[in-house]
Order: sequence, then structure tokens, then C-alpha cells
Amino acid sequence: MTKNAPRPEVLRYTAFSSAPDGGNPAGVVLDAAALDDNDMLALAAELGYSESAFLTAPPEGLGGQEGRAYSIRYFSPRAEVPFCGHATVAAAVALAERTGPGALVFATRAGTVPVEVAEEDGTLRATLTSVEPHVEEIAGTDLAEALAALGWPAADLDPGFPPRIAFAGARHLVLAAATRARLADLAYDFARLEALMHRLDLTTVQLVWRESATVFHVRDPFPVGGVVEDPATGAAAAAFGAYARELGLVPEDAVLTLYQGEDLGRPGELTVTLRAGDRRVRVGGAGARIS
Repeated sequence: MTKNAPRPEVLRYTAFSSAPDGGNPAGVVLDAAALDDNDMLALAAELGYSESAFLTAPPEGLGGQEGRAYSIRYFSPRAEVPFCGHATVAAAVALAERTGPGALVFATRAGTVPVEVAEEDGTLRATLTSVEPHVEEIAGTDLAEALAALGWPAADLDPGFPPRIAFAGARHLVLAAATRARLADLAYDFARLEALMHRLDLTTVQLVWRESATVFHVRDPFPVGGVVEDPATGAAAAAFGAYARELGLVPEDAVLTLYQGEDLGRPGELTVTLRAGDRRVRVGGAGARIS
């Protein structure tokens, strides 16, 4: 923003909860045309949320209905990230409150992300469709460093869930805890994990515990964004869905429920939908305005 430029309206929404004090809060700027990169980073840092979303006009050829297609960028308090699920849901809900439910299309740095917003019993729910995902192995030395930074003995991992790096718009290291108690006990070396994540180009570490065949509890350390833990992480949920399907841990057609934020006092619920014949992952949840 130049000195004479008006400050844009900054909205505050939470994603993956219908309650303002649940889920993951995000800043949303519906018209960021006057902002440069430094402006967006400064606003994200001022808000202090794990990410904020900044919308501008769509690129030529994006598609979508007029007035329902946008370019979108995401900034944490420290840096831009290529894709953010919860800020996408927050932005979609904010738009739907103004233009009604229906289809939206976002051009992100990771690729095109369609979003469908529907109203259910007075609550708006947004479901995004990820870009094409992929899963890769992690080197043993890198895994050992991640566990050392977390303070997790290797014996505390669930042997049925091999550690992998998964991508569905951003890269996440997936590690599964053998018990709910292990997942609940999170006190990690911030600088050490941050250094490893920068080296491996990771956005978060997706820590999971399986409650049942389709129900999981998850937590996401996010030191590279300047945040100890992300309360509800749509991009990681999409990556986890791709991971679970590729490793045969869930059927090709499946609906998974991920609970996140309980350990932070901001409970949220993410729905991950997998469809046979479509490698993309759908992640949905409710959204609500905070202020």
C-alpha cells in the first residue's frame, strides 16, 4: 500500500467449524488489487493467523462464471505459501455470503482449485477440489531428524502408516502416532523442525492418529509459517487423503473425517472425499465469520 492508498477491508473468518471460536481463523481480503507482496505479508503478520487469503481478478482463460472466479494468494506471518485449504474455505464462505452459494474457481500458485459452496441448515459449507496429488518416500536420515525435532521415539509411530511426504497443493510430511496420547503430547524443537522443513520444502508436518476405519485425529506443526501449530489444515488433509489412498489404507471411494484443533481448544472437522477414477482429493467443511 502506498501512503495515500486506502487500507483494504480485512475480513476474519474461521474454516472447518460453524462456531467462530472453533476451526482455523484466516484473514480474507476480497479485493487485494492495490496490494503488493510486502503489503500482503505485512497484513498477514499483523493478523497473526496461520494464513490469510488475498483475492484479485482471475487470469485470462481460468473459466468459471463471471464474478465467481478469482486469483488467490496465501501469506503466513512469515512467507507466501503456494496453497492453503482453510483460507480457501474461509474466502469461499465470505464470497458466498455476498453472492450466494454455488461454484467458485480459484487460480492458485499450485494450480486451479474449484470450490463448491452449499448451505446446509443455515450453515455455509465449502468443498475444494485439490490439484493432482502425489506421494513420495522420505530418506531415513530426514525421518530421523524429524522425529528428533519432535521428540518422538520411532517406537511411538504406527507401523501400519509408513512415513511419507504427500502433496496436494503443498508438501506435508505424514507421520502417524500409535496412540492418541502420543498425538496429544506435542512439545517440539521449533528451530530444529523449521530448518528441516525448509530443506525439504514442507509446509506442515501432518501428525495423525487413527480412531477407526474412516476417522482420524490430526495435528500440524507449522514453524515455517511462524506458527507453532495450525488449528485446521485443509491442504494437509488433502495430502493425507492422497497418501491414505495410495498406500491402500482406505478404499479408493471413501469419505474420511479428520478432527483437528481439539488439543488447542479450537475444535474443527474436515471431511475428505476420495472418488475412484479421480486422483484429486476433495476437502470440505463449514465456515463462519469471526468479526
